[in-house]
Order: sequence, then C-alpha cells, then structure tokens
Amino acid sequence: MSAYGLERISRTIPHRAPILLVDRVTEVVAGERMTTRKAVSANEPVYAGHTGGAADYAYPIPLVVESWAQSAVLLAVWEAPNPDVLAGKVELAGSIKEIAVEGRVFPGQVIEHHVRLVKAVDGTAILAGESRVDGEPLLRVGSFVVALRDVTDLPAPTLSIPAPVPAGAVA
Repeated sequence: MSAYGLERISRTIPHRAPILLVDRVTEVVAGERMTTRKAVSANEPVYAGHTGGAADYAYPIPLVVESWAQSAVLLAVWEAPNPDVLAGKVELAGSIKEIAVEGRVFPGQVIEHHVRLVKAVDGTAILAGESRVDGEPLLRVGSFVVALRDVTDLPAPTLSIPAPVPAGAVA
C-alpha cells in the first residue's frame, strides 16, 4: 500500500496553506475509497491568540468538516487531478447532509478521515464517510456532492464595489 504526502495532494487539488487541511493519503482505491490524515497542531492559525494553552481548545468542527470534504474532493478527482482553479475542471461543493458530530479533537491528535464514493455520474460525485480520532468516532457524513465543471462554463467573477453614499444622504 502506498502513502502520499503533500506533493501528491498539491498536484491533485488546488487547496494551499493555510487552508489545506489534509496532510497525508494513507490508502486509496481510485473510484472507491480513500483514507487520509490531518494532524492537529497547536501552531495552526485557529489557535493564534489563545491563552492558557491551545491544547485545552478543541479543534473547530467546521474545520474538521472542511478537512473531511477536502479528502472527499481528493477521492473524486484522484484519477483526473487539477490543482489550477483557473483552468480545466474545477471542483464545486454541492450539498452536505446528515452530519453527526460524535467527539472532539485537540492539538497533538491525528484525525483519520474515511471517504467512500457512493455514486459518480457525468462529472458529479456523491461521497459519504466518517472521521475518527484514536479509533473513536469524531464525525459522520451521510452525503456530500462534488460537481466537476469546466472553468469556461462558469460565469466570470465580477467585483462590484458600491458607490460611496454622500455625507448626509439617506442610504
């Protein structure tokens, strides 16, 4: 069984530090399942400014969900990687349902994500799975939808800055 680190992960999905929340792929069966790891460190930006020691603060659940979702995207695009959001197929998160939080994780612990492909049709994947810490349940995801769309099919981003309201005018 091969393990893959940050080099392979960065060649597969566009996420980069500080929001890349997957450290290692420990198992992959392309088109079926993947196991990844995320080491939680007290040096992460989320712990900046905490007093009393970051080890006393649980890692935020939204970041656990994001880390699991990045693992799901990795599985969805493993055989057709695209680390560039400005070209080729981009990964769009659809819906995520049936999330159950079953534990907490602290700095110094490692999250192990298990993702399985439920169904893939025409560039859209439905995935499900769980996360564990020290063998104990942390998170369960009933379904997560990832759509792969060609960047040329997406509307061009626009930057809209509202005009300033003159002093004394009613907005």
